[in-house]
Amino acid sequence: MKTPLILVVNDDGITAPGILALIEVVKKFGEVVVVAPDKPQSGMGHAVSLNTALRLNHWKKDGTNYYACSGTPVDCVKMGVSKLLKRKPDLIVSGINHGSNSSINIIYSGTMSAAIEGAMEGISSIGFSLCNHSIEADFTTAKIYVEKIIKDVLTQKYEGICLNVNIPNLSVDLIKGIKVCKQANGNWEEEFDERIDPNGKSYYWLTGKFVVYDKSEDTDEWALKNNYVSVVPVQHDFTNYSITDNIKHLEHA
Repeated sequence: MKTPLILVVNDDGITAPGILALIEVVKKFGEVVVVAPDKPQSGMGHAVSLNTALRLNHWKKDGTNYYACSGTPVDCVKMGVSKLLKRKPDLIVSGINHGSNSSINIIYSGTMSAAIEGAMEGISSIGFSLCNHSIEADFTTAKIYVEKIIKDVLTQKYEGICLNVNIPNLSVDLIKGIKVCKQANGNWEEEFDERIDPNGKSYYWLTGKFVVYDKSEDTDEWALKNNYVSVVPVQHDFTNYSITDNIKHLEHA
């Protein structure tokens, strides 16, 4: 059997502690190639570089090839799959993100957009996030669950699966287990904080708070609040099938 080829990406940048923790785990499973942004790219969603040249900085460390890319997380996946890898990877892993990507945050997340891009290429992909934004976050517990989930995905040989995995910021003895669940219905209630610069001109900082509307016990937000690792299977088909029949009359308008 061939050794699994695994592409590692993220959105916090190639030197972020989260991706270093992820690489440490993934090396147990096969050949690893890292293609990640050369600077933080959080909140970039599924952005791609159309009007800017992409640049790569390559080095090799402990037998692993690293490529720092000047583009977005999705650029990193495209570059890795189409240009840098010798064959189609068996798995793409993204993260470990510094901060949660539960609920609607998946839309904005560069971490999860990279994983979704992998699934769009027919490659099983997983986005991992730890519910701690600190640069000094402890990834000890996260690495345990990252290993469990990667092992399952490689063993089961799913085709083009995409998982959104969020891990509570707790010691391993406080984690109750894994919950496979749905994305919670939530949203940001946003405000723009207006300030004045030294030249007397206005500028704005986006602020706000995240509100969960869905209180049911089968969501990622419930799982995280109750000390479970949440696993949400994700698809890139945005079709709202539940209303398709209701708007069929438009075909005859």
